Amino acid sequence: MVDAVVCGAAGRMGTRLVSLIEADPEMRLAGAVEAPGHATIGRDAGEVAGVGRTGVPISDDLAGCLEAAQVVIDFSVPHASLSHLRTAAGRGRAVVLGTTGFTEQQRQEIAKLAEKMPCLVAPNMSLGINVMYRLLREAATYLGDEYDVEVVEAHHHFKKDAPSGTALRLGEVLAGALGRSLADVAVYGRHGIVGERPRKEIALHAIRAGDIVGEHTVIFAGVGERLEIVHRAQSRDNFARGALRAAKWIVNQPSGLYDMQDMLGLRR
Repeated sequence: MVDAVVCGAAGRMGTRLVSLIEADPEMRLAGAVEAPGHATIGRDAGEVAGVGRTGVPISDDLAGCLEAAQVVIDFSVPHASLSHLRTAAGRGRAVVLGTTGFTEQQRQEIAKLAEKMPCLVAPNMSLGINVMYRLLREAATYLGDEYDVEVVEAHHHFKKDAPSGTALRLGEVLAGALGRSLADVAVYGRHGIVGERPRKEIALHAIRAGDIVGEHTVIFAGVGERLEIVHRAQSRDNFARGALRAAKWIVNQPSGLYDMQDMLGLRR
C-alpha cells in the first residue's frame, strides 16, 4: 500500500488523481493540499473530486500531511511546486512532479533538492508520450539532417504556458538525437518574411483552443515524403494513471532525479 499526498487536489488533474487513488487497491490517499485561502480548504477531498467522502480534508499544510505519507504527487504551479519540494526534501519523502513551466534556475533547484529524496519529474506522465520519446530518438537517428523537423502541439484554452512542457521535451529529445542544442536551433512559431528554412532548425508551434486535452505531432519532412508521429490524449486519466504508476515505483528508489524513461526502462 502506497500512501500518497496530492498537491493541487482541487484542480483538473488533482481531482482525477484523488478519484483514481480511491479506486486503486494498492494506494491510499494520505493527504490533499491546496493553496492557502483556496475555497476548498477544509472540504473532503473525495467530495470535491466527486467520489464521495474519503475522510481526508483538503489542507494548506503539506508538512502536516507528510507524517502519514510516503510520496507527494504534485500537479500545481511552479512556485508552489518548489515550495512543496523543499518541504518533502526536508523530510526525505518521495515526489512525483508533473508541473510544467519551470525556469532554468528552478530546474537547477529541483535537481539539487533531488539529492535529498527520490524525485520523478516529467512534463507528461502519459505512458504513450514517453514511448513516443523513444520512437522519436530512433526516427531522428535514422533520418538525420536530410529531414526537416517540426513540432506542433494543441491544448485547451485554459493552459497558461506555451509551448507545452511536453513539446519542449520533444524538442530536446529530437535535438539530442540529431546532435544539436535546442537552445541554438529552436524557433517558436513564425511570422513575417523569415527567409528560407535553415536545415537544422527545429520549430515548435502552439495551438490553444476549446477543450483539447493534449495533442502532439512531430513531422519529419523530406523530399517526396513525410513521416508524422502523433500522440493524442483523449482524457486526463492517462496522465493521472501514469502518475500513480510513477508513485508506486519512485517510493522504492534511492535519492536522485528520475523521469518516466527511467521508470519504463527506456533509457539506453
